[in-house]
Amino acid sequence: MADIERALQDLRMGKMVLVYDFDDRERETDMVVASQYVDHEHIKTMRKDGGGLVCTTLHGPLAEELGLPFLADLFAIASKDYPSMGGLAPFDIPYDTKSAFSVTVNHRDTYTGITDRDRALTIVELSRIAGSKMGANEKREEFGNHFRAPGHVHLLRTSDELLGNRQGHTEMSTVLTILAGLIPSATICEMMGDDGEALSKEKAMEYADRHGLVFLEGKDVLEAWKNR
Repeated sequence: MADIERALQDLRMGKMVLVYDFDDRERETDMVVASQYVDHEHIKTMRKDGGGLVCTTLHGPLAEELGLPFLADLFAIASKDYPSMGGLAPFDIPYDTKSAFSVTVNHRDTYTGITDRDRALTIVELSRIAGSKMGANEKREEFGNHFRAPGHVHLLRTSDELLGNRQGHTEMSTVLTILAGLIPSATICEMMGDDGEALSKEKAMEYADRHGLVFLEGKDVLEAWKNR
């Protein structure tokens, strides 16, 4: 459990950790940072060294307080007026049973929303509102006042039972922020290889060694959550 403890301490200090899921799932390594500490340097590193999609997770109850649905549910509602939306249901994901994607947002103080600084601002301000002591109605009002959609930060909503019924990076990274005593929101990005595929576990471990980062596997996160 030493790696888990070091990872939690690093997250508390605003440092990045790497999390590989499982050999029988995505077989991907994600860069993970606690959303409340994200800055433009984190986004730059994710963009240049990760290369996947930069996303921000929210614990299900927090997403509910903000009124954030799963995107697939929005498509289902929209299918009444746009029938093709119904045909897009993600029922055939080869490694999962449900997509974690919610909507995309920009903070209203951003310009284009895609720059490293713009995305960092969006992420930090979102985590601030989500983690505040405001009631749900006030949070939803603040959310609408300060954010617009669509935007350039992809939001991911965890399953309500976290690792109890889904064991994706959305849940694992969020669980790490909970174990660290932080706002339950993580910003994550998949690491891609130069061969057009996900970066191999071995190369991700080499990257972690080179940069002094903790490398965790899904089994480590599951065990820590089980023994919390």
